[in-house]
Amino acid sequence: MNVYKTENIGDRLKNNEYAGRGIVTGLSADGKKAVLAYFIMGRSANSRNRVFTEKGDEVVIYPFDASKVEDPSLIIYSPVKTAGKNVVVTNGDQTDTVAEYLNAGKSFEAALETRCFEPDAPNFTPRISAVLNFENGFTYKQSILKSGDEKGSVCNRYTFSYTPIAGLGHFIHTYNCNGNPIPTFTGEPERVFIPNDIAAFTEEIWTNLNEENKISLYVRYIDLQSGVWESKLINKNK
Repeated sequence: MNVYKTENIGDRLKNNEYAGRGIVTGLSADGKKAVLAYFIMGRSANSRNRVFTEKGDEVVIYPFDASKVEDPSLIIYSPVKTAGKNVVVTNGDQTDTVAEYLNAGKSFEAALETRCFEPDAPNFTPRISAVLNFENGFTYKQSILKSGDEKGSVCNRYTFSYTPIAGLGHFIHTYNCNGNPIPTFTGEPERVFIPNDIAAFTEEIWTNLNEENKISLYVRYIDLQSGVWESKLINKNK
């Protein structure tokens, strides 16, 4: 087994009916830009009734049709926030927890020690999170909080800390594939190529997400020298 095998993210996604929610963090091929991507998918009408909105340097999820919201607690949150010299991206309201801890000078790990997987038995959807840190150069971490058994009686927490490599991204998602209950992501974050072109990377992800289940995608490229960033946002609901 080649532990350094790296694939196009489109190849990781195209045959996966339901990856759930996914985060990619890494470095562009020329080594000049930090990269993050976040997508959401959904199987229920409540999950599919969402859109991403960019508000300054924050991304917020809103209901597409507010009259159809059944339970906002696990579907409405800010997936991307800035906290000092950090950019936080998560699949739930733990974004706020991580940002609060970082702003208080505490760690990414300490913030997530206070959180657990989602209370949506029998799936117990993992909470996935990432932080891009620009304090001294650029580094990033990813985390997954998931149930340690089928009863949801314990929470296991895993953190992955990376030194960026040009052209390499790490891809973590909530589920391995579709199912009932839905199989939780296992193993280390997957290695994927990151090109220099934000439009090409955005298109590759969006095109290969399952057509029926994809909802929204956000991609940001941050210039390491200037701090200037550009973004792409796609919503299926328009």
